[in-house]
Amino acid sequence: MKKILILVVAFFLVNNATAQQQNMALMKGGEYTPLYGVGEQAETKVKDFYLDITPVSYREFQDFVHQFPNWQRSKVKRLFADSRYLSNWENDLTAPLNMLDKPVTMVSWFAAKAYCECQGKRLPTVDEWEFAAMASANKKDARTDSLYNVSILRSYEEPKTFMKTIGQSKANYWGVKDMHGMVWEWTQDFNSIILTGESRNNGNTDAGLFCAGGAIGAKDMMNYAAFMRYAMRSSLKANFSITTLGFRCAQDATSSNHLTFK
Repeated sequence: MKKILILVVAFFLVNNATAQQQNMALMKGGEYTPLYGVGEQAETKVKDFYLDITPVSYREFQDFVHQFPNWQRSKVKRLFADSRYLSNWENDLTAPLNMLDKPVTMVSWFAAKAYCECQGKRLPTVDEWEFAAMASANKKDARTDSLYNVSILRSYEEPKTFMKTIGQSKANYWGVKDMHGMVWEWTQDFNSIILTGESRNNGNTDAGLFCAGGAIGAKDMMNYAAFMRYAMRSSLKANFSITTLGFRCAQDATSSNHLTFK
């Protein structure tokens, strides 16, 4: 009887993990060097985690506001979302019909965080997002590939990339799509890299006033795409809702949900 109960529990755990992670890819963690380290720290340890293969779509977020009315456009508290929140929707419950398969934008950090938590997930950290984003189609870390970096920069120059259909780009090494060339994405700790005069240059605040002063302390002076992402994140407030800013969810990789991929 005890063995049967154990098997039933194991079956439930595996199927529950499968249901939650059917649109997620497993990121095998490791060491990586972030653009901005802490003090003399050169590398950061990233643990195994799961990441949504694609950004959250308008259709998925529409289902969310149906289920959780407090996140509807007219009911959300202004502390958690500014006046632009879902302002392109037809009404509280109806996203633009032509946008249902596009990455949802005009969503605040608070709303994105709530969405992920209601899925049993969370927003990825900056380190996790950057770790996943440094992979090309066939390399775990393609940051030294000049052609790869140029392709990302060129994608930033394209107009209205937030109108692209999700899932159409080529998957990276981990099987994740649309990390670049579509929308900026919220992270759990988006404002964790705030560069002041003191943190950049040991109290020499004048140095931060010069052109490219924000590059002081950066580990890779040629990674312009990463500079743009960090600059974007540092300009945000948690209640901002922006046309070009969406999100995707992450999840810790535990021993139980690893069973799904064995």
